[in-house]
Amino acid sequence: MTRLKLSDLADEKPLRITVDLPARLHRELLAYAVALNDGEAKGAPPPERLIPPMIERFIATDRSYSKGRRAAQPG
Repeated sequence: MTRLKLSDLADEKPLRITVDLPARLHRELLAYAVALNDGEAKGAPPPERLIPPMIERFIATDRSYSKGRRAAQPG
């Protein structure tokens, strides 16, 4: 299997928000969860567990965002 970008689903106290997703994106999240679970649908994490680490990964790897944050910090 290919190496997926998402690997760690940390167990932290969540903050509840509501997000509307297009059905197509929901299906992709379900498929990603199955891939993350070595191709097994049973026991795959639900989409709501995937979204926070995906967003964290996106922000952490966004070079323009990182560059802007560093430029905005005094020092």
